[in-house]
Amino acid sequence: MVSVEMEQYLKASEVIDWHHPDIVELAHQLASGCESSIEIAKHSFEWVRDQIRHSSDYQMNPVTCNASEVLKHQTGYCFAKSHLLAALLRANHIPTGFCYQRLSIDDQGAPFSLHGFNAIYLLETGWYRVDARGNKVGIDAQFTPPQERLAYSLQYTEEADFPAVLAEPLPIVVSELRSHSTWDEMLRHLPDISLVFAENYGLVADNERSQLT
Repeated sequence: MVSVEMEQYLKASEVIDWHHPDIVELAHQLASGCESSIEIAKHSFEWVRDQIRHSSDYQMNPVTCNASEVLKHQTGYCFAKSHLLAALLRANHIPTGFCYQRLSIDDQGAPFSLHGFNAIYLLETGWYRVDARGNKVGIDAQFTPPQERLAYSLQYTEEADFPAVLAEPLPIVVSELRSHSTWDEMLRHLPDISLVFAENYGLVADNERSQLT
């Protein structure tokens, strides 16, 4: 039985529209033959990582947001890919949340933007973070619980790995995804939250605040 606390990580919403028939069908396909929630999570993560093309990497339109849009168009920015992965896992009753980092856009310091990925609640390990943005030269994200293999590591003091696991995507992320129609326009308007304002968005736990100020 899922606890009341975990129920929020299973909900469907306008963005995480896991009740959509195409998502339900794919979720069932990915779970077929699996003997554990870890296997389902691994299959789902690898499918989104490898089959959904990162919008900027592949210069693909349109800019997607809702999970069903990402599946339909087979493309999305990191945030959108995390929406689809959450939908697929929630459709299989696996609690899934959203995590964010603040990273340099060009690996040379400013400007910075948010980067979105997921945390999956596994009975064997608890919350386990995965990054389905898509691998390429220099990026090798994997599903290897309990060890994390994320896409990026921090390099600059202005970057941050926010500890919160949110039940819903950040509104600022959803707003930007819905405001732009082409991959290059979106690339020029990637969402950012400075470290000073991170706690206002629920990204910083009480014991982490002093480390980000």
